[in-house]
Amino acid sequence: MNDDAQILIARLLTHQTLRRDDKMVKRALSDETFRGEVDKRLLESGLKLLDNVYADHVTIALHRNVEPKIFGAKDIWQNNNFGLTRDGVALLVVLWAQIILPKRERQETHTSFADDQSDMFDKDAPIPRAEDASIGISYTALLSDFGDKLGKKTRMDMNLGVLSKLGFIERRGDVILEGPLLDLMMDTDLLKERIINGALSDVFKRAPLAVVPRKAPGSANDAANDAEADAESLDN
Repeated sequence: MNDDAQILIARLLTHQTLRRDDKMVKRALSDETFRGEVDKRLLESGLKLLDNVYADHVTIALHRNVEPKIFGAKDIWQNNNFGLTRDGVALLVVLWAQIILPKRERQETHTSFADDQSDMFDKDAPIPRAEDASIGISYTALLSDFGDKLGKKTRMDMNLGVLSKLGFIERRGDVILEGPLLDLMMDTDLLKERIINGALSDVFKRAPLAVVPRKAPGSANDAANDAEADAESLDN
C-alpha cells in the first residue's frame, strides 16, 4: 500500500528541502488529516516540519523537546548543528538580516521587487513568492562592510562556501541570494527586534521593516561585531 506520509518524510530526509508547490507538500499544508499523520511520525523520531508562508520551501528540523538530549546541558550547549564556526554563524545572521527582512517587508505589503508603484488593490493579491520578492546583496559590498569583523576575505569566502553548500545562500557572480533554508532555519520572531534595534541597528537606522541604503563601513563593522553575540539565536 502506498504510504504518502512515509514517502514525503523520506523525500525530505533525502533532499533536505522541498518546494511548497510540490504536490505532496501542498497536500501536507492543506490537508489537516494528512498533516497530522506527517507531524505524528516526525515527532516519534524527534523531528518537526518547518514551513512558513514567506518561504518557497519546507524542511525538517529537531523538535524543541529533544534538543537538550541532543545538544547537551546548557553549560555545554552546542549553538548549532551545522558545524559552523562563530564567525560563520555571525555571517549567517548578517545575511539573514540584509536579505530576509527586506523580503518580508515586500511580502507583507504584497509587492515584488519588479513593482514600480503601489496598486490600491495590492492587499488583495496573494503574498509574493520568495523568488519574486527576494533581492540579493553584493558580495563586494558585504566584504567592504563586514570583512574586517568576519575574518576578512579568506574566512568570509570559506564561510560563504559552507553556507552555500548547506543551502542557506546561492551565489550568482557578485550577487548573494537567498537559499532554500535561509528563511526557514532562523527564528524570525526572536531575531527581528534584536537585529533591527540591536546588533544591526547601525546598519538599518530605520523603523522596523523599512528599507534604507547601507551605512558607512565603520558602522557596519561595529554591527557585525554585535551580531556575533546573537549567534546562539540560530533556530535548529
